Amino acid sequence: MAVYAGPVQDLIDELGRLPGIGPKSAQRIAFHLLKLPRDDALRLARAVVEAKERVSFCTRCFNIAEGDACAICTDPRREASVLCVVEEPRDVVAVEKTGEFHGRYHVLQGAISPIEGIGPEQLRVRELLARIEPEGVQEIILCTNPNIEGEATAMYLAKLLGALDLQVTRIASGLPVGGDLEYADELTLGRALEGRRVLDTG
Repeated sequence: MAVYAGPVQDLIDELGRLPGIGPKSAQRIAFHLLKLPRDDALRLARAVVEAKERVSFCTRCFNIAEGDACAICTDPRREASVLCVVEEPRDVVAVEKTGEFHGRYHVLQGAISPIEGIGPEQLRVRELLARIEPEGVQEIILCTNPNIEGEATAMYLAKLLGALDLQVTRIASGLPVGGDLEYADELTLGRALEGRRVLDTG
């Protein structure tokens, strides 16, 4: 692949570091950005900078937030006794779209993946355990993705939570195995939530 003048190659290299963007896509996006009017390109740059400066992670559930706590954690109408555990903040959006869940969330910020060197220690598991007693949690819904990593994470958490006095459920398999919550339609995800099952924690 050709190496371009300094700033252009730097842009291609940085774009190539984004998930799902290969070298050819990075090059295509870079040249698209170079063709944009200056104001459009600067608006994109400002949006990135502003997001990094203003958006952080909720100190309770690790969803995205503008401040210490996210809008869901500060909403008194949410059911505090039910926690839906998801992998990423985008999964919160997917579940919210169903209109079926009215509790609170806990975002693990990933899933167990030995190949990528991600174990339970790299996830927000300790923080999940620390929330159960103070918040009076009675049910935890394991809403991780229906793929190998998501299933491994759900099984690990089910065994970990099995010793505690609460109900541990897993979303039903209305979702295709190997899929991502992000791409599930609201009806399918809603049915999966309705049909959640109690996991064997023995």
